Amino acid sequence: MTPLDGKAILTAAEMRAAEDRAIAAGTIVEALMERAGAAVAEQVRRLAGDRGVLILCGPGNNGGDGYVAARILAAGGHAVRVAASGEPRSPAAIAARRRWQGPVEPLVSAEPAPVLVDALFGTGLTRGLECETAAALARLAAAASLSIAVDLPSGAATDDGRLLSATPVYDLTLALGALKPSHMLLPAAARSGSLMVLDIGVSVASAATVLVRPKLAGPTPQAHKYSRGMVAIIAGAMPGAATLAAISAARGGAGYVLLLGGATDLLPHAVVRRRYDAASLADVRIGALVIGPGLGRDDRARERLSDALASDRPLVIDGDALRLVRAEEIAARTAPTILTPHAGEFDALFGKSGASKIERARDAARASGAAIVFKGADTVIAAPDGAAQVAPAAPAWLSTAGTGDVLAGVIAARLAVGGDAMAAGEGVWLHGEAARRAGAAFIADDLARHLPEAIATCL
Repeated sequence: MTPLDGKAILTAAEMRAAEDRAIAAGTIVEALMERAGAAVAEQVRRLAGDRGVLILCGPGNNGGDGYVAARILAAGGHAVRVAASGEPRSPAAIAARRRWQGPVEPLVSAEPAPVLVDALFGTGLTRGLECETAAALARLAAAASLSIAVDLPSGAATDDGRLLSATPVYDLTLALGALKPSHMLLPAAARSGSLMVLDIGVSVASAATVLVRPKLAGPTPQAHKYSRGMVAIIAGAMPGAATLAAISAARGGAGYVLLLGGATDLLPHAVVRRRYDAASLADVRIGALVIGPGLGRDDRARERLSDALASDRPLVIDGDALRLVRAEEIAARTAPTILTPHAGEFDALFGKSGASKIERARDAARASGAAIVFKGADTVIAAPDGAAQVAPAAPAWLSTAGTGDVLAGVIAARLAVGGDAMAAGEGVWLHGEAARRAGAAFIADDLARHLPEAIATCL
């Protein structure tokens, strides 16, 4: 599969606009459909081998792509059948159906084939499949040894990761022209399988992209512990969480890590420990403060949060601090700020919404003036200027206590090194790579030990 790093992620409206620009420049709809169908046929031919193929065609342009793919495969001598949920409705799809010389079976009575290609519905679906159609699709997908979705799995919305009706899990999804949000956002992303973006001759660009493996620079010969980046962690009621963040900051590339107000026996000697003192936060050498892991929600926690917010140092706000802070307090800061909420913390701070995770993260970043790391299996990183990155799915083994503290620490390390709040993306990528290297059933303490290995892949 081709790497997805940096690939544009377009909503349905953005994809339509890109196609409209291509049409305005002289490319007719039928030519776009021919390109899409040919690109699909090439991948199906490559993957199917000598196995028979069944292509399911819907009534719109996605179905038209399917008819084109079927015609090209048949012309190449491949055993291919077509089943349809109904007659095509768009002019381009009608023309593609006419050029298909073989029979068209009713979808509901179609027999399975070893390779299933779902070209029923793609970008722009707004309602779920009819029950009869969804049942037939599920039956045929379950019987196939290889299932491929064209553009999007049928039943998935385009922009927000919702499933509008029951949707099979595919082995591969062939995204036409560009990735769509539902290729990356759950639950739809979990139905897509592997992803491949097919070039259909349409120029695409978006402020939302797939998170890229960072390119990191090692220390220079003149480097010292402070030039490498100093991170200060403010501890609270549960010092173990702050300890995890401190260890992760140290292993995440910071040259000097200071833990204020808490320590455990697990803390490496390389991490400096001091009693908490608000005056310590004024140290101009601090490249990043972290507050929130294990902070608690009592009066002492509120006082320490107030001190951190008043500091002019770059700040990572995580965990308990996200339950105590107000959006207007964050917006009042002038230094770079990164928030790392999971879904519950995000809702508590910014309110619930039916918008997509990407749009919610963007709105929160604009409102707060902070970089937002909206955590989860489909983590979104958003900047106040509207730029957004979506991280590829990380190992599900991250769903264990303390991994969020590790993430806060490594993000702080990257912030201290680079000074840019969008270094949050570097932290997210390294966190996911460390999880992949840690293997199965790791605990957060194990995860931190794999951060140097993750960094080594980026040098």
